[in-house]
Parts: sequence; structure tokens; C-alpha cells
Amino acid sequence: MADVEPSIRFTQRAGKPVVEVAGAWTVFTLRGIQRKIEQALRAAGTGKANRVVDAKAVKRLDTAGALEILKLAGGPDSQVETADKAHADLFKVVQDNMCEAPPERHPNWFAHWLEEIGRNTIHFYEQIINLCAFFGEILVTFVEACVHPKRFRLSAIVRQMYEVWIRALVIVGVLTFLIGVVIAYQGVQQLKQFGAETFTVEAVGIGMFRELGVLLTAIIVAGRSGSAFTAQIGTMQVNQEVDAMRTIGLNPIEWLVLPRITALIISMPLLAFWGDMAGLLGGAVACTIYLDFTFVQFFDRLRDTVGAWHFYTGMIKAPVFGAIIATIGCFEGLQVRGSAESVGQLTTKSVVESIFCVIVLDAIFSIIFLLAGV
Repeated sequence: MADVEPSIRFTQRAGKPVVEVAGAWTVFTLRGIQRKIEQALRAAGTGKANRVVDAKAVKRLDTAGALEILKLAGGPDSQVETADKAHADLFKVVQDNMCEAPPERHPNWFAHWLEEIGRNTIHFYEQIINLCAFFGEILVTFVEACVHPKRFRLSAIVRQMYEVWIRALVIVGVLTFLIGVVIAYQGVQQLKQFGAETFTVEAVGIGMFRELGVLLTAIIVAGRSGSAFTAQIGTMQVNQEVDAMRTIGLNPIEWLVLPRITALIISMPLLAFWGDMAGLLGGAVACTIYLDFTFVQFFDRLRDTVGAWHFYTGMIKAPVFGAIIATIGCFEGLQVRGSAESVGQLTTKSVVESIFCVIVLDAIFSIIFLLAGV
């Protein structure tokens, strides 16, 4: 049997406004109830004031219907007359839980700004703590692998080296070659004003060896290999492959993280050396065009004026940068939860964090080398 449609009638009893409701007041019959209320109000010619509710003719009632009836009556303090104890109990429960909506907040921009700074500071602190804990777990796994060398998965390390070293040679070589050309061109243009354009060779050599070669290589690797580490491990997290590894007793740090970190620590000096050579070649090409140098003259002057320590400083940085990039990439990959969207967000985050840490470490190395007189 279909539910009886709810009905509303506004009347007066002893000079007091009364609203009479009848029918079924359930969530399934309340569609269009506002239109019926407006029609009843127009017919009665009265406004919404605190009224007595006569709900004796209500046949069926649920929470949604009780709430609508109490709104008609004017609020939780209204008097409701019912013929059914169950209905009376339901009205009592709804009345006890009705409350006014909280006032709309108008946040102060300065307070909001301070709140954002505080939240980001706490998140940054937690991120550092978690990253240090992850690094410590890697060190423990590495020491255990050194005690039992068979735990080093050489095939996985070689495969990762192919990905992060061999397949990155072209992009690293092209970009550092072009940077070498730019440095040489700018050096010639600026030093020519003082008649010292031949010092462009030193500018190219020292700049590429000490800073630009290894720094550009690290940034390229962070965007290419670091993001790949995060995406690969993150996808395994989404597919629950990492959880499956733990279930069968395999340590994800040993099987997924350690080969990638080892491969990048070995590959970074090789890539940095390749980047240095490509940058010097670009500088030599530019100098042969703008200074009428030959390649032999360029490299002879480079050998005579640029000391070996300029080269060593860059090579010292390279494995450290590689370890940081690989650690952050794997760490963010293991933080992926739930969906492919999380993979994308944390991949972007890993690249930003890796580049930030590389630049900060480069500044720290520069200060250390300056204090050491290198």
C-alpha cells in the first residue's frame, strides 16, 4: 500500500497558531514539501512563528519527517502533540539534537598565513625525521649486506646502472655541451671589455669542474632517475606488491631500495665526468669560433691553468648527490598510498625535494672547500 502524502494546515486555536500535519512524513514522501509549506502559509495568511504542532494524524514518521515538522513549528522548543508514543519519543530525540548552525567564520588573512606557516613547519620537521629514520634503515641493511655479500643483488644493480647511467648519457652530454658553449660565449663577451678574453678557458674549466658539471648532472638525474624511482616503487605500493614482498619475508629495502641507491652512487661520478668533458668540449668549440683558438691550444691552456683539485671537488660531490637523490626518490615511492594520483603527487614532490637538497648540499660543500682552502 502506498504511503499517504503529507499534508499541512495552519489554523488558530484559542488565539494561538497551530499547525496540523497528517499523512506519512518520511524521507521518501518529503519531495516538494517546501512548495506545500509555502502554499499552506499563503492560504493561512500567517508567517512562521512558534506554533503548537498537532501531529496526531501522522501515520508514518522517521527522523527526516520529524525534523521538517519541528522546523514548521519554529524550532526545538516547540510543543508537539502526538497520538503515538513512538512518534513522541522520536520527536524528543530530534528536539534534543537540534542545534543552530555555527556562525560563518571570517578568518583573518594574517592568522591564516601564520597557520599555514606553522602547519608547513611541522610537516617539514616530520619529513626530516622520517627521512633520517629511512636513511638509518638503509645503513643497517647495507651493513648487513656487507657482512653477507651474497645479499647484494648484482644483477639488479647492473640493470639499474644501465637505466640511470647509460640511458642518461645523451641528455647529460647535450645539455652540458650547450652550457659549456653558453659560458664560453658569455665569458668572451664580458672579458673582451678588459682585454682578458683568453681567461675564458679558465672560466669554462673551473666552472664546469667545480660546480656546473656535477650540479647540472644531479638536477638532470633528479628529474629523470629520481622521479622514475618514486614512480616505480609507488606503483608497486598501489598494486600492493610491496606488501606482498613483506608477507613472504622479503625486505623491500634490500630488494628495491639498496640496488637503486648503489647503482646511482656508482653512476653519478661517471655521469658527472661525462658532463664535465661535454661541457669542456662545448667551451672549446665556442672558443675556436670567438677567440680563434685551436682545440690543442684550448686544452693546453686548460691543463696549465686549471689545477686537478678543481676536478676532484666536483667528483667528491657526485656520489653524495647520487645517494641523496636515490634515497629521496625511494623514500617518497614508499610513501604512496591508495591511488595513481598519489603516485603523481609524490613523484613531483621527490623531484622538488631532491633538487632542493642537492643545491643546499652544494652550498655546504662550497663553504667547506673554501674553509679548507681547496
